[in-house]
Amino acid sequence: MTVQMEHALQRPERERATANQEYSAGRSGVREARWIRRPRSSGDRADLRTPVNLEGMASACHDACVFGPESETLEPTTGVLYTVLAPLRAAEVPALRKTHVLVVDDEELYRNALERILTRSGHQVHSARNASEALGIVSSENIDLVLSDVQMPGINGLELVRQLREVEPDLPCIVITGYGTAQSSLEALRAGAFWYLEKPFEQANLNVIRRLVETAIEHGRLKSENRALHTQLRSKYKFDNIIGHSGALRRVLEIVDKVADSDSTVLLTGESGTGKELIARALHYNSRRETGPLISINCGAIPEELLESELFGHVKGAFTNAHDNRKGRFAAADGGTMFLDEIGDMSLNLQVKLLRVLQDRSFEPVGSSKTTRVNVRVVAATNQDLRLAIRDRRFREDLYFRLNVLPIEIPPLRERREDIPLLVNHFLDVYNQARPDAVDSISSGAMERLIAYDWPGNIRELENLIERMVLLAATSEICESDLPSEMLEAAPSALPLAPQVPPSGLSMPQVLREIETNMIVQALELSHNNKNQAAKLLDLHRTTLLEKMKKRGL
Repeated sequence: MTVQMEHALQRPERERATANQEYSAGRSGVREARWIRRPRSSGDRADLRTPVNLEGMASACHDACVFGPESETLEPTTGVLYTVLAPLRAAEVPALRKTHVLVVDDEELYRNALERILTRSGHQVHSARNASEALGIVSSENIDLVLSDVQMPGINGLELVRQLREVEPDLPCIVITGYGTAQSSLEALRAGAFWYLEKPFEQANLNVIRRLVETAIEHGRLKSENRALHTQLRSKYKFDNIIGHSGALRRVLEIVDKVADSDSTVLLTGESGTGKELIARALHYNSRRETGPLISINCGAIPEELLESELFGHVKGAFTNAHDNRKGRFAAADGGTMFLDEIGDMSLNLQVKLLRVLQDRSFEPVGSSKTTRVNVRVVAATNQDLRLAIRDRRFREDLYFRLNVLPIEIPPLRERREDIPLLVNHFLDVYNQARPDAVDSISSGAMERLIAYDWPGNIRELENLIERMVLLAATSEICESDLPSEMLEAAPSALPLAPQVPPSGLSMPQVLREIETNMIVQALELSHNNKNQAAKLLDLHRTTLLEKMKKRGL
């Protein structure tokens, strides 16, 4: 088996890694194989790299796998040879359903041969004589892999691959060509093919073909899973899924909605545990950069001597143990968003270099004189008062002004107490999933204590408390006696703190509407969405409550 074919068979394992790689092939006649980025189709989220040998590709393809009429293996008298091949290992055969493979070839001889090979390997095989038939089958069947000849009447195989990638971007395609040139192989890969095979085929390499088919199917499955995970992330951080109805949170989300599509730098401030990273992710996944990477780094968790390399990368030999070139976080975030958490803990030396990145989006990796340019949106966060840090000469004033283009302050939980019942019920749902005996309620007295508590650790402290109480609860309801002593000492309050009138004034009708809305939401949460019980808690007629809910879209 050639080095190139080995590369193709190993692609799914490599795609689990995100770092750039260089692979040196220790074989005569093949000096080096490099990873090159393959052009992405619209909507293609996977970070794919196609292995292309810079020398000897055409000859390697011929060595990899060929069988056909010249080998006399397609004659009826020799068909029994296919039955003595070693079967696939059990781990390679899908347990839940057969994989569906589509073979497209206008030559019946080759089409039937591939169908026999794939059927004996455990696949459900569909066949088509041309591209039009193939497109119809793909639209009606759940196809896992397409093997297509290049030379066909009408739409050729390369154009078929291009059209398939438009409608099914995760569907892997292997093209079969009778012209073993490097140019034709590259054209197949550029069209979006997973790999290519050459006619005629050889009996001795049928196992290689079967392995390549399995690898291509696994490759498609990984791409599909990757896309599904990204879709879940985008959905998770949409504004509708951020928990809370308080006026303070709504004002933050209104700002986020306005600035999400901007490329301007955002500075998130607020106490520890208020959800700054959640807002940073909402900024990314609600922007036009949502299909790009979101790279996060905690500037206070990495020593200064390592942080520069983490951010900007380094070249081989830049320092002790720098055995290879390494891409930094800014380069990895190209086309997406860079989230710098705890920016106030960054050293003054690194602040100078970061200032340049914010100015012109360029930097030099450690040990290199070559400038790297990136297209990133920077979101920074801190729980420190950066103006005080400037006075103490711990933070550069010019960097502060570069970061503070779009400041967003995240309110502490004590300033959005009306959101506490929503958060409590959310965390109960989350941690009940890992518990056989669910904790399905919390007493009104316990809820009042939680609302009255000041939460110095904010949402993170609340989440940790709910997790602990779910694990230790003796009954299906959390009572006041289950709470920590510091919360029992806090004076219970049935209502959230009254809003303060700022010097600039406020809109009393709007504030009253927000208070009323929050009270309705709390009553619905306490009554588990029972309208009659919620109306009793608010001393309202049921019809009055329903009218108010309708006006507010609840």
